[in-house]
Amino acid sequence: MSRILDRVDSPSDLKGLTTAELGILAEEIRQEIITVCSRNGGHLAPSLGVVELTLALHRVFTSPEDKIVWDVGHQAYAHKLVTGRRDRFATLRTLGGISGFLKRAESPHDVFDAGHASTSISAALGLAAARDLAGRNNKVVAVIGDGSMTGGIAYEGLNHAGHLNRDLVVVLNDNEMSIAENVGALSNFLSRTVTSEFVHTLKKDVETFLGGLDRIGRNVLKVAKRAEESLKGLFTPGMLFEAFGFEYIGPIDGHDIGRLTETFEKVKRFDDAVLIHVLTKKGKGFALAEAKPSLFHGVGPFDPVSGEIVKGKGGATSYTGVFGQALTRIADEDERVVAITAAMPDGTGLGSFSARHPGRFFDVGIAEQHGVTFAAGLAAEGYRPVFAIYSSFLQRAYDQLFHDVCLMNLPVTFAIDRSGVVGSDGPTHHGLFDLSYLRTLPNMVVMAPKDENELQHMLKTAIDHNGPAAVRYPRGNGLGVPLDQSLAPIPLGTSEVLRAGSGTCVVLAVGAMVGPALEAANTLEGEGIDLTVVNVRFVKPLDRELILSYVGRAGTLVTIEENVLQGGFGSAVLELLADEGVGGVAVHRFGYPDRYVEQGEQHELRSRYGLDAEGIAGRIRTLSAR
Repeated sequence: MSRILDRVDSPSDLKGLTTAELGILAEEIRQEIITVCSRNGGHLAPSLGVVELTLALHRVFTSPEDKIVWDVGHQAYAHKLVTGRRDRFATLRTLGGISGFLKRAESPHDVFDAGHASTSISAALGLAAARDLAGRNNKVVAVIGDGSMTGGIAYEGLNHAGHLNRDLVVVLNDNEMSIAENVGALSNFLSRTVTSEFVHTLKKDVETFLGGLDRIGRNVLKVAKRAEESLKGLFTPGMLFEAFGFEYIGPIDGHDIGRLTETFEKVKRFDDAVLIHVLTKKGKGFALAEAKPSLFHGVGPFDPVSGEIVKGKGGATSYTGVFGQALTRIADEDERVVAITAAMPDGTGLGSFSARHPGRFFDVGIAEQHGVTFAAGLAAEGYRPVFAIYSSFLQRAYDQLFHDVCLMNLPVTFAIDRSGVVGSDGPTHHGLFDLSYLRTLPNMVVMAPKDENELQHMLKTAIDHNGPAAVRYPRGNGLGVPLDQSLAPIPLGTSEVLRAGSGTCVVLAVGAMVGPALEAANTLEGEGIDLTVVNVRFVKPLDRELILSYVGRAGTLVTIEENVLQGGFGSAVLELLADEGVGGVAVHRFGYPDRYVEQGEQHELRSRYGLDAEGIAGRIRTLSAR
């Protein structure tokens, strides 16, 4: 028997289906998502939670004429399946396949690229304003949720949207989760919901009681009816969104296709700003994901029966795991050390720290800007905050880095995970810009370890430093080197020569590129090319003395970094040589080009851009031949 899903090539195919058929289709979509994610990995739990919501939206609204803007693109797998990408869905998150996030270049139904959180309301309001300026009458819908309402930009968008009061629909997908459980007063407020049955029964009982009394009782009933909306505000978050100027509807069951469809049909006739509060279950329909939504939020390949992760993100031997263990040990001995995360305690390795030192652990939610300034406030009072964050997420708080940390030279440590290429999440998540955007800031120290043991010592270096410092390290497992039990700071701006070659080519490598550079050197030695390889360690401050010492006796300097070439480590070396008036040495920079790098496994991307051992050897071989 053929699947209903196999007959869905566009959203228009949903409009003729009955509610029962849509229910069957929802289960088929869930099974397809589970099957593909079990092979490719992906954002499983959040996508499973919005299947009915997706079907109802596409049944009522007419995409792409009506604009549906999805916040945090990891909610969009069902959307992709019903908007003409069913036949390519098996390529999800693979090199050359379809993206795991929203991508305008991929489909006209993806009206706004999304990989990070909290942007949908602002983007949708811009689309609505553009519609009005052009004299069109299409609908614009923003679907925000999965923790995105903890981000400040969402409230900036709500504030402006309520002020303009344009024809705009905001759907709040409230699953009480981001990656980990939502935190903060707002999350608690949104959770203050009661079933419609309870409210209805309470209302009827009160009316019956008061109606049976004398004139005073009936007058009280009239007052109670006038206060009904106030009572509603007491039990629901409606008063919050109405204060922003939105008509509030909800909360309603986000897995009831019939109710969702009926609600959207009514709202479609509105011509002002309305917010629909929808309650969903993260991981819906897959018991393992429902039980452990954080684990299955963004998951690697897994066994769909047992739930066992086939290829995980690394445990105790991962850079993330080593960072978490080292920070906990340092905090055991230094009561000034506190840890901060932006809604990712497990993803950044802070699970053990939060268990050991709960009073010194802070989860600020999806609020990176606040997190940086919060850390600055702690540092201003003598504490040593460590903000553990992914490289691409720190980009959201650049202004706070500038004004609130570096300008005052405050001792905040930034433990920057997922630097370099991160794999199948693609261009929104690659950490290829941090060396460039950090090294331009005065007072900032920037370092990158060659292995997981050096990461421990760099963390100690950063925490002991009386100013801002960043330690950037890659996603995935370390090299398996022994871990020192005693940690000591590394003198600032010092490199180490790992291989003293006799040739005229000196390789200056940073972080995760040190290992491949050494492999390449060993390969080339057998071909008569004897390289010097330096583990630079500090991108800022540079080891000026060591680098300049090679000028004159080295005909070629090769810089290797897992960062874009523009403004990165290689650029810093060129600036040093220019400032010193040095000539006569050729500098070749290896790194990523001036473009957004596509999705793909780390090893695939490093190979494609010549940044694995084989690629580095080949490029140096070509230089030597010249």
